[in-house]
Amino acid sequence: MLQVGLNPYGLTYYLGLQGRGTPRANPQGRGLEGFIQLAEELGARTLEIAETWLGPLDDAALSALRDRLRTLRMTPVVSSGLHHGDFDTCLRAARALDAKLIRFALTPILCGDRAAAGEKWHELVAGVRKKLADYASRAAAENLTIVIENHQDFTSRELVAFCDEFGPGVRIVYDTGNSFPVAESPLDFTRVVAPYVAHVHLKDYRVQWTDEGLRLVRCAIGDGAVPFRELVAILSEYHKTLPAVLEPGALEVRHVRLFTPDWWRGYAPCDAEALAACLLAARRNRLPDDADYRTPWEHQADHELVGYELDMIRRSAANMRKAGLMQGKALA
Repeated sequence: MLQVGLNPYGLTYYLGLQGRGTPRANPQGRGLEGFIQLAEELGARTLEIAETWLGPLDDAALSALRDRLRTLRMTPVVSSGLHHGDFDTCLRAARALDAKLIRFALTPILCGDRAAAGEKWHELVAGVRKKLADYASRAAAENLTIVIENHQDFTSRELVAFCDEFGPGVRIVYDTGNSFPVAESPLDFTRVVAPYVAHVHLKDYRVQWTDEGLRLVRCAIGDGAVPFRELVAILSEYHKTLPAVLEPGALEVRHVRLFTPDWWRGYAPCDAEALAACLLAARRNRLPDDADYRTPWEHQADHELVGYELDMIRRSAANMRKAGLMQGKALA
C-alpha cells in the first residue's frame, strides 16, 4: 500500500544539511548524489528532494535528474517550508521533474509550543492561510498538489480545516511521529486526517516522561511508540497506494512540555479522553526516566554521526520490511 522511499531530514549530517558553525552545514556531507545512492541501496520508490538541492540546478540538470529517477523507478516529491521556501523555485523544480506533490512545513514552531510565539502565533496562522490561498490556486492550475505537514505545530482538525478551506489542491503529508507534540495519539490523529492524506513521513519516537511532559527521542522507525500496522490499516481504508518516506527524527531531542500551563496557550480546550489516549500511547516502548536521551549531536560527538544516521535508516528499512510495510525482501 505504501510506496516507501527516503527523504533527507533523518540524515542531515551525513548529507551535509546540518553542521556546526556558520553556515550551519557539514561541508563533508554527501549531498544529493549521496542521497540518491543511499535511496538505491534501500530500494526506494519515493524520493523527497529538498529545495536546497533543487534551486541551484539549471534546466538541463533538472531534466537529467528527472530521467535518472524514472530509470530508478523513484517518484519525486519536491520539499520545502512555507515560512522560508521559495514557491517559484519549487514550482519550477516540480515541472521539470514531473513531480505531482510539493511538500511544505507550515511554521517554525516545534514541540507544539505555540506559547513560544506569544501573540505572534495568530500572525503565523494568518500568514499560512494567506500563502496557501495564493499557492494552492497556482499549483492547481498546473495539476500539482500542495501537501502540508503536521510539523509539530497544527492539530489534526486544524490541518483538515486548511484542506477544506483551500480545496483539493491542498492535502496532508502525514508525519506519523508528530501527533504527540500536539497532544494527540497516533491513531486518533490518523482517523481524522486519513481521507486527506496524500503523502506519508514514516517517523517514530521513543518517549521519555519528564516532570514537564514528554521528551521525544529519535529511534529507528518501528522501535518506538508509533503503532505502524494499525496506522497503515486506517489509511488503507481510504487509499489504495500512497507515497511515503523514511524519516527518523531530528538530531535534537524534542521536549513537549504539556504538563505546564503555559504550553496550552493558543490551543482550543482538550477533550480529557483524547488526552488520556495520547498519554497511554506514549507509554509504548518508552525510554526509562533515567536513560541518557541525548544523540551524538547533543554529545558533541560528531565523529559518530555518520554511522549513527546510516545505522538508523538501515534498521528503519529493515523494520518496515519485516512489518510488511515496505517493498523488498525482509531482512533478518
